[in-house]
Amino acid sequence: MTAQPYPVSEIAAARRPHRKDAARNYDALLDAAREAFAEHGAEASLEDIARRAGVGIGTLYRNFPTRRDLFESVYADEVNALCQVAVEVAALEPWEALSAWLRRFTGYMVTKRAVREALNDESDIFQACRDSLYAAGGPLFERAQEAGEARKDMDFSDLLRMVAGITATVFDDDAQRDRVLGIALDGVRAAGR
Repeated sequence: MTAQPYPVSEIAAARRPHRKDAARNYDALLDAAREAFAEHGAEASLEDIARRAGVGIGTLYRNFPTRRDLFESVYADEVNALCQVAVEVAALEPWEALSAWLRRFTGYMVTKRAVREALNDESDIFQACRDSLYAAGGPLFERAQEAGEARKDMDFSDLLRMVAGITATVFDDDAQRDRVLGIALDGVRAAGR
């Protein structure tokens, strides 16, 4: 799998500033927002996000004039990272590649829950992200199916819904979430594997 210009990659690149210091601040704000949204949901304090990033609130608003701009940028950045993971794991054996991507997908789902509360499913950014996820992860799943590693009586949409359902549950810790995901993935493996 070669690097593709996924729709979300273009969105993420267009939003990121070109000047090095501005790009550093932008990246720090995205990281801080991702953490804050995972901890506090969509209502996370913008002042707290700026503080976590080590910048002033004015810098946050220069980069993200509205809360929605921040949500969209975090969402696009997360999906873009998932697309890059798909490229990175593509050389692995089919099941290993799919499993590695799905484990990263579960981490993304934690942030997505908070961000999705603030975004309309019909928004252009949401559609570009969805299209990019399918373009990145779908071929990994199809390759695992073709190799006889994954069940053929399900499709990629079924797989994503299953994983999304797992991540919607509250777990005691990440180890428990990973254990439950492993059990579910055992059910995705083709019989006899």
